[in-house]
Amino acid sequence: MSLTYWCEQAWLPDGVADDVLVVVDGDRIVKIGQGPPPASAERLPGLTIPGLANAHSHAFHRALRGATQGGKGDFWTWRDRMYEVAARLDPDDYLRLARAVYAEMALAGVTCVGEFHYLHHASGGRPYDDPNTMGHALVQAARDAGLRIALLDTCYLYGGMGKPLSGAQVRFGDGTADRWAARAADLAAAYEGQPDVEIGAAIHSVRAVPPEQMPVVAEFSHHHAAPLHAHVSEQRAENAACVEMYAATPVQLLHEHGVLGPRSTAVHATHLAEVDIELLAHSGTFVCMCPTTERDLADGIGPARTLADRGAPITLGSDSHAVIDLFEEARAVELDERLATGRRGHWAPADLLAAATSTGHTSLGFPDAGLLVPGAWADLVSVRLDSVRTAGAKGVEAVVFAAAAADVHSVISGGRRVVADGRHVLGDVGSLLAEAIGALR
Repeated sequence: MSLTYWCEQAWLPDGVADDVLVVVDGDRIVKIGQGPPPASAERLPGLTIPGLANAHSHAFHRALRGATQGGKGDFWTWRDRMYEVAARLDPDDYLRLARAVYAEMALAGVTCVGEFHYLHHASGGRPYDDPNTMGHALVQAARDAGLRIALLDTCYLYGGMGKPLSGAQVRFGDGTADRWAARAADLAAAYEGQPDVEIGAAIHSVRAVPPEQMPVVAEFSHHHAAPLHAHVSEQRAENAACVEMYAATPVQLLHEHGVLGPRSTAVHATHLAEVDIELLAHSGTFVCMCPTTERDLADGIGPARTLADRGAPITLGSDSHAVIDLFEEARAVELDERLATGRRGHWAPADLLAAATSTGHTSLGFPDAGLLVPGAWADLVSVRLDSVRTAGAKGVEAVVFAAAAADVHSVISGGRRVVADGRHVLGDVGSLLAEAIGALR
């Protein structure tokens, strides 16, 4: 049975249009038109856009919000606090926390998440009876919250350049890339043919995966036609250590071992040499910018505009979830560029919104999402244009430069109503988050 939605305004591929009729059948859009609302249509006030894609997430990092921002230090001191949370999580805790985090994303208009998943095993590195128990918990959490998920199963073998895993890190490792691939293949088989789940691969970083093991991860991506993501040049110290050990930058190392390409995404890419930019762009590798995390951890400002100009598609992620607001991530790409250059107007609002929608979905293995067109996933996110933030603003610029996650009032994800009148179908998401995080402290 089809449903018709009447959008007061909608962002279509050729721009914003008034009185847009979207007909949905199952999980797909089957027709787009214009006209007055039929009596049976559900009205969607404000501006309706495609669902947002959060292309880089670590769900359990959400437990650190408000607990690590006030002190001094840097990425490395923050990482120690993150490991403390990782050491405490079990599958039930992870399911509860991730479900609440993904529900918070849905409230912010996210309909698809790329989960960079490396918390694989039990305390001491002992595999669970099902070695993919933690991955299954994340898939269930996404489904409960109404999101599609690209579960980017992460290979994590070393605790630093040539250093063994230690402490909480031992939960992340499979010993070798071949063992990682065998476990990840079982995970992929469990979700074969299920359209809301994409099992992808990830190389945690050049710190965690030595170059001779990288081709195994790349081959998994090729064999399964799956996304392949990697943390890249997030820290200057990582770059320096990589050059010292391998006489190559992290991007050069990934290139030399077959990791870059049109299914690949370099996450952060903050501190790049000119050769790195050329390699990423010429290989067609996506670059995922995570500005709210990068500023929270004092990581720096990446060359997003230069990368895009050279041909590297830009996507967005909330990463550590210091903030879950893809509108904030989008405008931060422009605003950070202004701080770095002393000039305004680097990005058109529509290009920033495309990074948060169609480009992000494509990087996660869902190229048929992120656009309001027939045949696409039926993801409709409606944003208020009459709030104290958006009143008086218009069109895409209102959403990108004025709106906040709190202005999302309606979310339909894959044809399923997930958010109505600003409330998630799971109920009080704040309470869910407080309960899940409280259990870890």
